[in-house]
Amino acid sequence: MNRRRFLLCSLGTTLALPGLPSLLAKSVDSRSAVQFAKGAGAGARRFVAIGNLLGFQVKQLFPATTGAEYEKTTLLEPLWENREKLTVFRGFDHGVKGGHFAVHSFLSGVLNSEAQNRPNGNVTIDQYLADEVGFETRFPSLTVGSESGIHGGCQIAWTRAGVRVPPVTGPAQLFEKLFVSDSKERRERRVQDNQVQSSILDSVLEEANRLTTRVNKEDRDKLNEYLASVRDVEKRLELRQRWTSLPKPEAPFDKPANRNAVEDLPLLYEMLALALQTDSTRIATLEIGGDFLPQNLGIDKSHHGLSHHGNDPEAIAHLITLEKYQIEQFSKFVGRLASLNDGEQTLLDSTAVLFGSGMGDANSHKNSDLPVLLAGGGYKHGAFRQVPAAGLNKVPLCNLFVDIAQRMGVEISSFGSSTGRFA
Repeated sequence: MNRRRFLLCSLGTTLALPGLPSLLAKSVDSRSAVQFAKGAGAGARRFVAIGNLLGFQVKQLFPATTGAEYEKTTLLEPLWENREKLTVFRGFDHGVKGGHFAVHSFLSGVLNSEAQNRPNGNVTIDQYLADEVGFETRFPSLTVGSESGIHGGCQIAWTRAGVRVPPVTGPAQLFEKLFVSDSKERRERRVQDNQVQSSILDSVLEEANRLTTRVNKEDRDKLNEYLASVRDVEKRLELRQRWTSLPKPEAPFDKPANRNAVEDLPLLYEMLALALQTDSTRIATLEIGGDFLPQNLGIDKSHHGLSHHGNDPEAIAHLITLEKYQIEQFSKFVGRLASLNDGEQTLLDSTAVLFGSGMGDANSHKNSDLPVLLAGGGYKHGAFRQVPAAGLNKVPLCNLFVDIAQRMGVEISSFGSSTGRFA
């Protein structure tokens, strides 16, 4: 009996009844802990991250003056009207190397190749948050990006198991995910799957609870941890059953057609804003990746080739055109969130929006001194902050992730390569 194990593969979770060396002692509480998650929407904390695979021209991005009186630079010009809503950071990085092969660490602080023996692998902050609070919405998280590029598909989001999260690849697909309800047959299959998994959970809980009267204190602690895990899955399953029966929000416009990554970018931002506003999700990532082609902005060059500009003025000018366009669309997204009400505040007030890259300088393959902007989220903004980039006082980017997570109600003290909580 004490070696018997029950397995449940459900909602991405495997639960195994722990081995219990003893069968003595009092019962632990065996009541079902299924609770209705608040799903509040208004006022709930949210997080969005936007990443660029090839970085930005930092000489044209970072100001020379720190504080609130920082000057307008070439790349900050497109967001100048929203400067009071965001903070420009310099000095953040993860202390990793690898050039293009390290860009995937932007939201994790950990290289794939160094993740095997870490408890959370190279999980990115969006997926970590989705695991903790994502079950409160229909979609725990949304990842939008490309399935093409220098190293293949979207690299921005990774699970604890070190698996790349496949992206929604265009506005047409994102529209269907957000607004088009499943067919009757698909809904019925989901109901059947949920019923099977619910039955398995009931059996697991019944057997585990039966053992609680026969174990010692040490094993009761193990069993309590196990029961907490089961009940967490039970709660997630109940919420999934709820979403199966509830219709999706009504679409505010007709289904769009996919065009190209440049022209589609404003529409992707708009639909992400709608996803947050309708409380379809509270966590989203967008990677501007390999399908963002200069040709769609009238530049007949390769983006990757331009990034290795060798200080050629013409190549840098082309890069500035591409990057100003990206920053302009980000600025409009910030303004859009600021225009949407969220209870007694704006949607931007409740949404921390991170914008940047895991590449500090593509020309020299540097992953240090990353370009990072942060908007909204209840932070005090309107300044350029330069953090220590070396020495004992160095501040890893993951320190900021710890702070974002704690503001979302996720009580963690460390994440990735963090050394503390950013203040």
